[in-house]
Amino acid sequence: MSQPRGLSCIEQVNRPYDQVRPLLLTDPLRLLQRATTSAVARCNSTIATLRLPLAGLEIGVDVRVHVRSIRDEAEPAADARPVTRVTLSWEAIRRPGIFPAMLAELSARPVFTDQTELSDRTELSIDGSYWLPLGHVGNALDATIGHRIAESAVGRLLGDLVEEIQDELPVLGASATAPARGFD
Repeated sequence: MSQPRGLSCIEQVNRPYDQVRPLLLTDPLRLLQRATTSAVARCNSTIATLRLPLAGLEIGVDVRVHVRSIRDEAEPAADARPVTRVTLSWEAIRRPGIFPAMLAELSARPVFTDQTELSDRTELSIDGSYWLPLGHVGNALDATIGHRIAESAVGRLLGDLVEEIQDELPVLGASATAPARGFD
């Protein structure tokens, strides 16, 4: 394997942090599975499917997801916003030697409308590193298109997670608008 490559993705879900937090604390693996696959097909498995559109086709790979840790903490910044962090790893189930492995941290934190007032939105982010297979060939593929594919897959995963959270939690208030999306 090569040196790890980093990536980050951020979205907002239009549900308050105090509702999103318990979902992440109680069973983040189930939440990820439901976000990426049919609940009936995957209900007792540690398998999820990462999907991304590529040249008009949807490509998918089954991955085994491991929840490494879950913790609540206050951010070290002056505002000391609470943050819930779930450390995850995943690798392809079939042919792991040709797909990157990933170590990532899923974080959830409240969004403030100003410095003191909580909004009804939660920021979700995935920050992680992936390790390329195939040595120099993997490095060349990553430089040409691989990083964009990895970024797209993680962005899709986060978008699917936002949709699943919105499906599982009732709408409170009038901000049932589309989530904000972005990459760092």
